[in-house]
Amino acid sequence: GKVTIIDFWASWCGPCRQENPNIVALYNKFKDQGLSIIGVSLDKEGEAWKKAIADDKLTWHHVSNLKHWQDPIAKEYQVESIPATFILDASGKIVAKDLKGAELEAKIAELLK
Repeated sequence: GKVTIIDFWASWCGPCRQENPNIVALYNKFKDQGLSIIGVSLDKEGEAWKKAIADDKLTWHHVSNLKHWQDPIAKEYQVESIPATFILDASGKIVAKDLKGAELEAKIAELLK
């Protein structure tokens, strides 16, 4: 995609689950313009993780090593709390992080122009 959001979350994370409807709406609005999302879960239980994806209607790509805070991707991005979002441009460069709501939508719209 032109813009990628890496979304660190977990099924057990209340604030993550509260933010999911906003991410779904954002994805639905911008996916045809080049927005991609990769969900990286810090879950330990595969069934809980898969159920949360289905329940929250998260239709993008998901990965999890089921290693909780020991997840190697989270360590690489130095994630210390969730939800955590990283916005990457088309070259893979991190251009923003941890934006939510209107700020996140404005940044995605700007990057997709």
